[in-house]
Amino acid sequence: MSFRQYIRDNRITVAIVFLAIAAPASWILDRWVEGGAPVNDFVGPPISDYVLYNSKVWSYDVDGLLNFTMTAPRMDRRTSDESLYINAPVFDITAKKPGVPDWQGNAPYGWVNKSGTLMRLDGAVYMYRPAYALGPMATLHTSDVTGWPKENRMETAAPATMTQGQSVMNGIGMRASLNDNHLELLHDVHGILYRTPKNATTQPAGHGAAAPATSAGKAGRPQSAN
Repeated sequence: MSFRQYIRDNRITVAIVFLAIAAPASWILDRWVEGGAPVNDFVGPPISDYVLYNSKVWSYDVDGLLNFTMTAPRMDRRTSDESLYINAPVFDITAKKPGVPDWQGNAPYGWVNKSGTLMRLDGAVYMYRPAYALGPMATLHTSDVTGWPKENRMETAAPATMTQGQSVMNGIGMRASLNDNHLELLHDVHGILYRTPKNATTQPAGHGAAAPATSAGKAGRPQSAN
């Protein structure tokens, strides 16, 4: 039997074998011409390991003393680095000196790393310290703050307004060491500083001698409030 006669008599079998060989060969040729399979480079949002609702966290220093507490309607723990992403945090920074009240505050968003050594407060940040025997109520309005909770330090490069009693100070950039109640404005500092005893804590607004701090044109001269 000739080869041509064999093909004609077994044309169905020959067609199946041809297709079985041609299909993978065609796929291999197509991949060789176009290159490798496309890489999916889409990067989605971080994946939460778990979510806490209406929760509260505590941070302690190396001596086991409370550094700060934070409450929020929602906290997301990220799988990648075990940090916390926080919605609408309300926080309390523990004072280290007897008789000095804690600093309290809030922000739209927050972030705390796994070990609790680094914290970010994103968006508008408001903080206040109640009046006590040695000083009047103090407030701080600023934004985008970076803090080191275990050291009770924080700073920002954003504009900041600081009040203490009737005194009002404005500046660009702020550093704070809350262990000794020291807040420092860094640049373009200006405002009104009242020099009455206890910073006019017992006198209504408009009484006492008022002295302007650095003028708006004298940038870069730091001012502090204790």
